[in-house]
Amino acid sequence: MNLKLEAVNLLKWMHFVAMSIGGGAAVVALLLSGFEEGKEDLQGLAATVWAKVVAWSFRLALVAGIALLVLMIQGGQNPFKAGIYFHIKLALVFVLVGLSEMTPKALAAGKRGSALLVLVLFVAVAFTVFNKGLFRKDPLTVSPELPVTAATSATAR
Repeated sequence: MNLKLEAVNLLKWMHFVAMSIGGGAAVVALLLSGFEEGKEDLQGLAATVWAKVVAWSFRLALVAGIALLVLMIQGGQNPFKAGIYFHIKLALVFVLVGLSEMTPKALAAGKRGSALLVLVLFVAVAFTVFNKGLFRKDPLTVSPELPVTAATSATAR
């Protein structure tokens, strides 16, 4: 068995895992913020979870993504010329990470708006990445369907 670990594949995996952990922990922190109301022993738990898990996961994903971009450019690929997809993804990611950095203070103050917006941005980034084809430069070509006629259909004997 020939096992070949490439830096690009390892970084893609690390990027995916970090984003998954960050998105999942964002949901948990948002849920925890709802349980904090009226319970003094839980005050600040959501902000702590966000600062320790969500923010660090998104930071690690950003660093892995930048390293992945550098390796891809060194390998001869240029994601910036692939169309508007990469530009949309980068804009969403930088807004997501920036807002994620401000969210622990907002959660500590009992405000959940920024945490919910980070979660919406996370879903938007995931949608953009999963549906790259929606943002292609060239129009999608659809071949015409062949009409089904009596001569092309199978007949039973």
